[in-house]
Amino acid sequence: MQCSSLDEVRSHIDNIDDQIIALIGERGQYVMQASAFKKDEEGVRDTNRVEQVIAKVRGKAERCSADPDMVEAIYREMISRFVIMEMHKFHDHTSPATTEG
Repeated sequence: MQCSSLDEVRSHIDNIDDQIIALIGERGQYVMQASAFKKDEEGVRDTNRVEQVIAKVRGKAERCSADPDMVEAIYREMISRFVIMEMHKFHDHTSPATTEG
């Protein structure tokens, strides 16, 4: 879409940012659900799955004329943050309950 002003360009970028943020939130909800199905920390980290995702998004980036290196960097950072969150959730599921007193 060709825009006729900088304000119009920025408005479209803001709308895209809103969609990206909503999708990251939705992705995070599924990531948190996944922790319940994993048996150990290695399963949470799942480097094979990470590399599958990276290969997939790089291919999609190329097909969409997006910079594959930038997309990979963004995904690696996002996945790293999600793994940290998922690890906390995993430990909440697997830690024995403690009682006081």
